[in-house]
Amino acid sequence: MIDFTKYKKDLIQTFNQKNLEKDTKVLFNEIKKTWKLNKNFFICGNGGSGANAVHIANDFLYGAGVSNKKGLKVEALTSNPAVITCLANDISYDKIFSEQIKVKGEKNDLLLVLSGSGNSKNIINVLKEAKKLKLRTFAILGFDGGKCIKLADNFIHIKIKDMQISEDFQMILLNMIMKALSKIKL
Repeated sequence: MIDFTKYKKDLIQTFNQKNLEKDTKVLFNEIKKTWKLNKNFFICGNGGSGANAVHIANDFLYGAGVSNKKGLKVEALTSNPAVITCLANDISYDKIFSEQIKVKGEKNDLLLVLSGSGNSKNIINVLKEAKKLKLRTFAILGFDGGKCIKLADNFIHIKIKDMQISEDFQMILLNMIMKALSKIKL
């Protein structure tokens, strides 16, 4: 039986958590700063979070830029299966994102990681590599935040032990930010 009431309650609960509005403004300002400075914005995640990264990269590239005639320079590190499978096969699945950042990332670029658990080795490794290169880092995390909560410069942590709610939260929050970005003038 599909339980609409519980799912809706759990999803709404994620938006009632302490500091969410403040932390969301921090992420909004980090993305806006990246856009104004014409820096790169990288997004990554695994599974549903990886699909969310691709979806939101599209929206930030085009949707946010409609009013300014120019979108953000954004890339989902999950979007090229040839690169991902090459790196996974030749180096390690744990380095599919960190190897890309090593090549593409520059000082003051922004990296956003999306993770339900915050413990995926490839997400931990990309955060570590980004720090070495002096990228600014942000994480949207579920469950207990995992190891990523201590590695990211800033984070939004929703304390829910449900992967689907965590992934839905990522998309809703990032869609809200994209809509707000689409209304600003650079």
